[in-house]
Amino acid sequence: MDLMTVRSRSGDYQVAFRDDGDWVAELAESENAFVVVDELVWRLHGQGCLAPLAARPLHPVPATEELKTLEGVAALCEEMIAQAAKRNATVVSVGGGVLQDVTGFLASVIYRGVRWIYVPSTLLAQADSCIGAKTSLNFRHFKNLLGTMYPPQQVVVHTPLLKTLDDDQYFSGLGEIVKLHIAAGPEAMAHVEPRLTALCDRDEDAVAAAVRASLLIKQGFIERDEFDRGDRRLLNFGHCFGHAVESATDFGVPHGQAVVFGMVLAGLVARDRGLLAPDRFDEVTTRLLRPALPDPAALAGLDRDAVVAAMRHDKKRTGAGLALVMPVDDWRLILVDDLGEDEALQALEALPSALPPGPADRA
Repeated sequence: MDLMTVRSRSGDYQVAFRDDGDWVAELAESENAFVVVDELVWRLHGQGCLAPLAARPLHPVPATEELKTLEGVAALCEEMIAQAAKRNATVVSVGGGVLQDVTGFLASVIYRGVRWIYVPSTLLAQADSCIGAKTSLNFRHFKNLLGTMYPPQQVVVHTPLLKTLDDDQYFSGLGEIVKLHIAAGPEAMAHVEPRLTALCDRDEDAVAAAVRASLLIKQGFIERDEFDRGDRRLLNFGHCFGHAVESATDFGVPHGQAVVFGMVLAGLVARDRGLLAPDRFDEVTTRLLRPALPDPAALAGLDRDAVVAAMRHDKKRTGAGLALVMPVDDWRLILVDDLGEDEALQALEALPSALPPGPADRA
């Protein structure tokens, strides 16, 4: 077992990288556990590696954006109260980022806060969102508008769970892996680029190494700026446009893929402002972003006005303009709050022609 300790003012917590199956039996033996599992994950793994959890009362839920609401959390509160768990309860959740957000929020508010253990089942959750303590709920049609900062007591990363991911979920996670390596700078970018082919082909060793490398990058950001007041905000690279794309498509574009589109769009703005050399934009887009984007046609027919309207509600917005994390110089990242709506529309219009031809279809 390999352990990583994440420092937090709310209490340090561990990420355990587990290749064995013993961790499931350990979770099943937890006292006063309220176990919530993504119903799809349970169908795929309930008679396999997750089988020991069947001995406990389980609460399978559909991991949809509809669950990521106050109403979704309230329904779980009802179930948890009915199970007679009190302040000595532990929320145990197995699933992707949606389940992490919902159960993390649940654990942070019920009985004024209880323990929780998280087992991420998607590449995005394993490589990125499982650390950092953020919980987020959607409000009306706005992405992640509500939330708390509440770290789990433990995260268990078991990469064999990733074998059953569909392409949408897998490449959604790959998009965030690329984002983290770009945010870390040229050395990390140079490290991940030659491994993208293996990652696109789902090489197990490459995936396990990329998950750990990505978490180490994110660990550095969150330990320097746990509460999102400084450098950590740069990890929103791709998210300013990306969350708006998700909202405008009614979450039809997977999160990590929307982030890749968002990174390209942010690069276009920086290029058009003269802050990023066109050849540097083309190089990074071709070598890093395009390989992580298997289906650029996903944005066909996108309502650009709806994207801009969603950006107006971005919680990172502090000024009269729109908020944007953009690359400058050698792909160094900065946060601005003066993005004009005309600039955003111009970037959205230029997006299709800015994407070079990608690798052959991987189906």
